[in-house]
Amino acid sequence: MVDRKVDPDAGLAAAWDHGRAMLPLLGSFAVVALAEMGDKTQLLALMLGLRYRRPWTIMLGILLATIVNHALAAAVGAWSGAWLGREALGWLVGLGFIAFGIWTLVPDRAEAPAEPGRWGPLLTTAVLFFLAEMGDKTQLATVALGARFGAPVLVTLGTTLGMLAADGLAVVAGARFADRVPLQLFRRAAATLFFAFGAASIAAALHWW
Repeated sequence: MVDRKVDPDAGLAAAWDHGRAMLPLLGSFAVVALAEMGDKTQLLALMLGLRYRRPWTIMLGILLATIVNHALAAAVGAWSGAWLGREALGWLVGLGFIAFGIWTLVPDRAEAPAEPGRWGPLLTTAVLFFLAEMGDKTQLATVALGARFGAPVLVTLGTTLGMLAADGLAVVAGARFADRVPLQLFRRAAATLFFAFGAASIAAALHWW
């Protein structure tokens, strides 16, 4: 019988590498899920859910709009990051994350969706969400995350899941959720994450690690 010795260091290294590989997915999920709390697109999801009373259809529309929007944003971020030097990228992304953190602390307001005509709930949700997400902090954060991690597929998956988690609460729970959950706590948690990512990017640019 061959005596096989297990190297504990190799196991720890593999676990560390796996954790680092999952960081773009998990980090993007956490940032966007928290940042979306109280955001205008979450309020839009709440309004659409109350209007149509068809949560799964609304969620499908959100999914379609977010995948397209955030895939473009993450690709732009990754492409920009590939062309910038490490120091310039670190400062740009770091200051961007800090700005997003400050932006997150400011409550959003959403206008009531216009009459959809014959579009129906699915197309109405997809179109309204895609347009509302243009220039929104979660879209711009996705650009920054794509530049930070250089992994557009994982970033898109993470931010899309984060949007679905936050908006799903609004769609399913409806007005009860909006009245009872202290959204300021979510905003502060999201801002803290943005500040932490910003500080880490600037520290990397300064070669502190």
